[in-house]
Amino acid sequence: MNHPKTSDMKSSWAVGLMTGTVLDGFIDIAMIRSDGETIDEFGPWELAPYPTDIRSLLAETLDIAREWQFKGPEPEIFRKAEIALTEAQSLAVNLFLEKHGFQSSDIAAVGFHGQTVLHVAPQGGNRGFTRQLGDGAIMSRIVGTDVVFDFRSADVEAGGQGAPLSAIYHKAMLQKIGAGADHAMLNLGGVANITWCNSSDMIAFDTGPANAPVNDWIRAKTGKEMDRDGKIAASGNVDEERLRVLLSHPFLHAPYPKSLDRFDFPASMADGLGLEDGAATLTAFTAGAVGKALDLLPERPKKIVVCGGGRKNPVMMKEIAKRASVEVIIADDVGLRGDAVEAECFAYLAMRSLKGLPLSFPHTTGVAKPQTGGRIARSRDLEILS
Repeated sequence: MNHPKTSDMKSSWAVGLMTGTVLDGFIDIAMIRSDGETIDEFGPWELAPYPTDIRSLLAETLDIAREWQFKGPEPEIFRKAEIALTEAQSLAVNLFLEKHGFQSSDIAAVGFHGQTVLHVAPQGGNRGFTRQLGDGAIMSRIVGTDVVFDFRSADVEAGGQGAPLSAIYHKAMLQKIGAGADHAMLNLGGVANITWCNSSDMIAFDTGPANAPVNDWIRAKTGKEMDRDGKIAASGNVDEERLRVLLSHPFLHAPYPKSLDRFDFPASMADGLGLEDGAATLTAFTAGAVGKALDLLPERPKKIVVCGGGRKNPVMMKEIAKRASVEVIIADDVGLRGDAVEAECFAYLAMRSLKGLPLSFPHTTGVAKPQTGGRIARSRDLEILS
């Protein structure tokens, strides 16, 4: 297959990579063609499996990161995990390009999110901290193209939440399907985040948990990875009194911008309940939190377009429609790719980084003014050094 060189196009191909905090064992790889402002074409997308030993290494790294809490020198395991995951994702990109008939010279950049191991939002006037593992220079050398990485640090250093960064891509998605201010975009990953736009403003924030506590609950109780199709939750009953207490959590009522770590709302919220009732209650909590988030917006959307893994859980979808009083639209039903969104987002953000366009904004992460971000490892710099 012959592809035009990126230098011949105003709009260029970019590859995006995402590995979520739920450690599902896969790397999301997606390609889009964009000028950093519009989505001009969707390219291939796939899930690439991580080697089993890397998955266990990352799980151990996350445990150590929670003990570390940004106090003292970084744990040695960070660098070990960083090199291992960077090499694995780089090889996955090379296989992806070869499989779909592309060469590294066909793409402008790889947007390499890396693995979040710890994220602490700013509190009480103190700046936050964030750490994603990923070495852009190693990837640039292996893949042979520019790599944009470490997307969140600049925002955090500027006083922002460091998340969500997806807002500007969600806005492009809403524009692509012709949606107005009566729509919002909801992503259900480990954590849930929402984006709403009108003609003059863009607002985005984390609404609360999504799949993480439910997955952790199921894993702890059964050894399985998730509540597939919501079947376990469907066979249980929501503890409505406990849910009422959970929904009074200060985070849900705090003004935006705001962000979460995937462990801020743990599976232990359901302690004392049986397997099925715990799954039902945690699923309902995700839904109720979405409703609280919609109440905070200047104009309450009538419809939400849902992407991310949680959209495949029909019980979670029904609970959101009921408890958030909103029409739920699955992203795939309006021409978008619900599983690919997070990876596509970092391809899009890579293009924005290359062009010096902002990634975060006052009403998305809380920075004082629109903030550029992402470090760039240039392949030509590596060629000069070698």
